[in-house]
Amino acid sequence: MNVPNTLTIVRVLLIPFFVAFMICNITSYDNYIALVIFVVASLTDTLDGYLARKNNEVTNFGKFMDPLADKLLVCSALICLLSNGLISTVVVLIIIAREFIISGFRLVAVDNGIVIAASWWGKAKTISQMIMIILLIANFGGVFDILETAFIYIAVVLTVISLVDYIWKNRAVLNEQK
Repeated sequence: MNVPNTLTIVRVLLIPFFVAFMICNITSYDNYIALVIFVVASLTDTLDGYLARKNNEVTNFGKFMDPLADKLLVCSALICLLSNGLISTVVVLIIIAREFIISGFRLVAVDNGIVIAASWWGKAKTISQMIMIILLIANFGGVFDILETAFIYIAVVLTVISLVDYIWKNRAVLNEQK
């Protein structure tokens, strides 16, 4: 097991702790602990990809688990934020629906022997979602309320653009199914 794959596993293992601090009222510092866990988990995403490419340690396990770990982290955070009344149901549905659509699309592509690389739009979408989640968990108030709202819109717009871009660039996958 190489370092990038270990970091991916660590990210997945951090999710239950993040969720517990988001919803269970364990301490008076729950949101801060959840915030730190989310930031650490988010940083492992950046670090594992960097290390895998730099050290030529890209594996099939990493190709499969890294995006899955990202989806689990983001979707868990969105559901927790929704249960705490910090985000709109519509926003959560748009983001989670995109993830299901892309996952299904990838399965069809793999079945046809096609490997689809991540695009710039997908990476921008992930970054904007993670910043949005960090701002919502931190809940600083004041001027940050405007920043939170802006990042909600940015994340939703990039989510939709990345979905359209992904399907358009890989529409040959759909044509293979006819």
